[in-house]
Amino acid sequence: MEVFMHHCHHKLPSLLSRTLFKASNKSYIYCTIHSSPSVSAVSKPVIPPALVSRLFLPSNLREGQEGGDLTCRSQRLMLQTGLIHPSNPGCFYYLPVALRSMEKLVRLIDEEMWAIGGQKVDMPALCSAELWKKSGRWELMGKEMFRLLDRHNAEYCLGPTHEEAVTELFASQTMISYKKLPLLLYQVTRKFRDEQKPKFGLLRGREFYMKDMYSFDMNEEAALHTYHSVCQAYGRIFDRLGLKWVQVQAATGNIGGTLSHEFQLPADIGEDQLLVCGNCGFSANIETIDPGQTECSLCQTGTLTESKGIEVGHTFYLGTKYSQAFKALFVNASNVPAVAEMGCFGLGVTRILAASIEVMSSEDAIHWPGLIAPYQVCVLPPKKGSKAHEVTSMADELAQSLGNSLPNLRGEVVLDDRIQMTIGKRLKDAKILGYPYVVVIGQKALEDLPLFEVIRQQSGETMFLSKEGLVDLLSRVETI
Repeated sequence: MEVFMHHCHHKLPSLLSRTLFKASNKSYIYCTIHSSPSVSAVSKPVIPPALVSRLFLPSNLREGQEGGDLTCRSQRLMLQTGLIHPSNPGCFYYLPVALRSMEKLVRLIDEEMWAIGGQKVDMPALCSAELWKKSGRWELMGKEMFRLLDRHNAEYCLGPTHEEAVTELFASQTMISYKKLPLLLYQVTRKFRDEQKPKFGLLRGREFYMKDMYSFDMNEEAALHTYHSVCQAYGRIFDRLGLKWVQVQAATGNIGGTLSHEFQLPADIGEDQLLVCGNCGFSANIETIDPGQTECSLCQTGTLTESKGIEVGHTFYLGTKYSQAFKALFVNASNVPAVAEMGCFGLGVTRILAASIEVMSSEDAIHWPGLIAPYQVCVLPPKKGSKAHEVTSMADELAQSLGNSLPNLRGEVVLDDRIQMTIGKRLKDAKILGYPYVVVIGQKALEDLPLFEVIRQQSGETMFLSKEGLVDLLSRVETI
């Protein structure tokens, strides 16, 4: 049969579009020959707007139902709107709409990591105890580490972080040249931490997504340059998300190293106590400041005031703590083996997702950072049987054209096709889910020059626009 197929493919494409032959078991097999179209001739598929009636958004909290021990806004809103669903303590299902947002956040992180030379990898979540014992952290990590034995009684852990693994990977490469440095390897993967008391939904869980980057440099000067480059990239990520953030002096903890900073989102629900100087802007986690200190040590004149924050990123200059233990060597310009200087840099992906909802939303409605809103536009057709019902098809066509004619809105439009419900009820649902733009097809769409009611959720602004005006407005929406 393979010989026949080879012959069919190479000898008969101009003669046959379909060849029928009889196999030994008397059954028939069809072979269809397709010519390969040019790349320019292949068009992208038309993406229909998502239909609200088809979205998997299970409601975990009914309206008016008490949320039990839901002690923060983001947890309550994400459960109420069906973005997440509880599994085990500290573990959640990430449902389709939330996953769209998280994937956009990862794309944003990818852009900024690539811009500074990051290369994406994926390391095993199951880590050998031997690696952790080699670094001296197997016992240091204590009860927060998930540990297990395989059938051969070999010890493993579910990786809470990957300093050991990535250093072993670097060390396994025979004498990397200094010309390849700095080397910045990063991943976005699930991490595991056996929290004694998980709380606040995605803000403190036992299983979560994190971006962790690890850098290898020739010397301390180069490593510190990389360190500050990553810190600047983190700042750009939070700026692009429209989040208010602060970079604070931090303790190195069980990661180690000699220099560390946290990236915090100021929030009353935050578990970290911060001290900020109103004069020079110096800021630090209270863990790094002498008890009772109120005067800023940097400017010597400002007063330190206390606030709370949610930690969403953490950076460490590690020096040779891990590279020395694992003999992570490179060949320097003098052709002599040398120990690499390292840094590690974490971003809590799911924590950023929840924290942004926490600090930007109202008590009854999600406000997303524009770039990572699951959908940018929600189109509401008129209620079935209403005076404007005859323009329902206009809503369908509008949703279709916006999603396919505007490159920035491809796959970004949702149509609330539940036309048995009133506009008011659907507007309420659209508000709580936080679509940045809601387009209502109402009675003004019946006029000679149809006008659409456009609601900009973040500002609460309402305007009436023609289709051309609507297209012009939405063509300027930034997406990722």
